[in-house]
Amino acid sequence: MRNNTMGNSASNLFTIQALQRQSQQLLPIITQELVAQHFSEIVHQRIAQQSTEQTQGEHAQVVKTQDIKTQNIENTSYQGLTRAQHPQFGQVMIKWQLSADAYPISPDLAHEADVLAAVNASLIVKDNAIVPLLLARHCVNVQILESSQQLVILVMPYYSNGSLAGQLSDRNQHLLTAPQKHHFIMQSACLIANVHQAGWLHNDIKPSNILLHDSFDSSLLNNAGASSLMPNLLLTDFALSERFNDLKEGSPAGTPAYLAPERWQGQSATVQSDIYAFGVMMVEILTGTRPFQVSANSNDKLKAWAIQHCQQPIPKLPLEYSHYQCMVDKALAKRIERRYRSMEEVLIDLTSLDNR
Repeated sequence: MRNNTMGNSASNLFTIQALQRQSQQLLPIITQELVAQHFSEIVHQRIAQQSTEQTQGEHAQVVKTQDIKTQNIENTSYQGLTRAQHPQFGQVMIKWQLSADAYPISPDLAHEADVLAAVNASLIVKDNAIVPLLLARHCVNVQILESSQQLVILVMPYYSNGSLAGQLSDRNQHLLTAPQKHHFIMQSACLIANVHQAGWLHNDIKPSNILLHDSFDSSLLNNAGASSLMPNLLLTDFALSERFNDLKEGSPAGTPAYLAPERWQGQSATVQSDIYAFGVMMVEILTGTRPFQVSANSNDKLKAWAIQHCQQPIPKLPLEYSHYQCMVDKALAKRIERRYRSMEEVLIDLTSLDNR
């Protein structure tokens, strides 16, 4: 489960310090390999570790840095995000994964590459990019502490305008006009609908996984007169995606703040679970806050999130956005049969709002 749950602060500090020490060993070697692949201006932005014991047979189990116990480098998979420059591709974002040859590599990165290639090749979306291009993928062997490690890297364009989450931050959200918010909702719905039409569930819909394309000047978002010049959006992070014809039951996967009630009850992902996450994001775009909240001091955040999603009523929108209430109620319905059946139905209702 993608999970921002924090344990006690002393434990978290110990984990972070241990990861920092290990990073000092790992990152110079990774940098050296990237230089050998003709990358320059290398800036490592994020590193996380994952126990190999957790990854075996559990594609859906993805753990953030602060959630893990300290592991030996030889027994741990590491994942990172690095920005760099390339003579052919220009400015790029590199997702990489390092794991010991003796342990099965987590399928997340290879799986994501396969999904990106499949969606980009889809006849449905080939004339309208909805996901980042996969510019290159490499797999090389490296030696760390006398241990053979496998380094897998995916290369994608770097989108300097950032993600939708940045536009919904406390600093920027109040600057968005109602038409701009509607545009973000409509384009996000189109992205998800197209991914579904291409045969995939995303399983981790949230603002930080929606990028603003570079063809747009993000500074225009602060101009109330720029509503007709809105950015194209791209959906990213397909590590948890599943084909419609290959759905598996298992523990909940995704980000707790956006996870549908049935997923907390152990049911497999469906179109409706993506729609539920879209409904959470819809409220977030309109109001700047998510419809369900968990206290930072909660002793069991996963249980608290489950209660919120499964039991708490859907909040009422402010009066200025009340015309979206019926849509929010239908997207966030606790029971699947009361939820929208498809993103096409969502788009029909959004279009009718647009034509009011």
